[in-house]
Amino acid sequence: MSYSFFLARKLSLASEGRKSSPAIRVAVTAVALSVAVMLAAIAIILGFKREIRDKVVGFNSHISLYAIPVNQDDDNLVTLTPTLKSILDSKDYISDYSLEASMPAILKTSDNFKGVYLKSTEGEATRKFLKSNLTAGKLPDFTKEGNNEKIIISQKAADQLNLKTGDKIDTYFISDGIRVRRLEIAGIFNSHFDTYDDVLIYGALPLIQSLAGLSGTQGTTVSINITDFERLDEMAYDLTDTFNEALASGLLYRYYRVDTATNKGASYFRWLQLLDTNVVVILTLMTIVAAVTLISGMLIIILDKKNFIGLVRSLGATVKGVRHVFIFMAMRIAVLGLLIGNALALVGLWAQDRWHLIPLDADAYYIDFVPVELSWPAIVTLNIVTLIIIYLCLILPSWFAAKISPAETMRYE
Repeated sequence: MSYSFFLARKLSLASEGRKSSPAIRVAVTAVALSVAVMLAAIAIILGFKREIRDKVVGFNSHISLYAIPVNQDDDNLVTLTPTLKSILDSKDYISDYSLEASMPAILKTSDNFKGVYLKSTEGEATRKFLKSNLTAGKLPDFTKEGNNEKIIISQKAADQLNLKTGDKIDTYFISDGIRVRRLEIAGIFNSHFDTYDDVLIYGALPLIQSLAGLSGTQGTTVSINITDFERLDEMAYDLTDTFNEALASGLLYRYYRVDTATNKGASYFRWLQLLDTNVVVILTLMTIVAAVTLISGMLIIILDKKNFIGLVRSLGATVKGVRHVFIFMAMRIAVLGLLIGNALALVGLWAQDRWHLIPLDADAYYIDFVPVELSWPAIVTLNIVTLIIIYLCLILPSWFAAKISPAETMRYE
């Protein structure tokens, strides 16, 4: 153990004749608050990204596969043929896929009506998403034939039409002609995404297929979910290349278009990118506050320890050794502040994640509470980087301590 580190451990951080120095308390408080604010900013942004991504994916799936009409006689229906299924099954990164269908409809009460799209819920991911956003009723098992005449509508549609679970409503479908079905409202969901809530209701795939005159293997899209969302674009490109090669080789007879959730929800993801900029600004400002406060505290410690500096210099301590003593002392303050800040932030963020103590205006933020996500790699990285920056900032004021000579301290004595 070097003598610099030993002395830094043994020396008191308090001013002479006092129990504690106000400057030290301010420095510890500044570091603690700065770290707590930085951790909160990162956790909240990660939470927002997770919630917004999950909502966009819940309505769209990771990847959507569409059939492209080549001429006027072609339709835009996807047929889940054995060949198409074999291609999808061959991709290890595809976790699940399902045939989906949607069609326009009009919900009509005695005094009001609303245009919507009826969409199927074959995919497990879609069903899980709807369950997590249900505000009333339940999600029927649409694989059972008795549930084909039931639907799930949004809270916004329910409010506009004055409907509740258990009510039955006349629903008009426009295909080759106009068809009417009296459907029962089994559940009501609210995602706070008005863009989707305003136009989507959910029902059974067989109901849509029968109304549109489709076979059991036909739909409007194939919803695909993958194992790694971070590689979404890469996997979408791979699927596109695979379908083009299959078409060129004669395995497929239709052109297919691949679309991603990030493309469909581009406006939401751009909004999240703007939040990233805010986080960078917060991290920069909080780091500057912590560093400046620590430098001020270090200078005060140096002035208080002038006699000590003269003593150890007269005993043969080197300039470098004296500098390291005060750098280590300042780092003690920084570590104490980091520990307090981490404790405060983690307890507060855990409580928010568990009980949603801080609400939000869902109309403005798409979520009715402040979401948080605790990422341990991000927490560890933030603490390490903060310590490194603080250490580098303390090198310059440490020269002030090294320049104090023994003769100068003896003169003051």
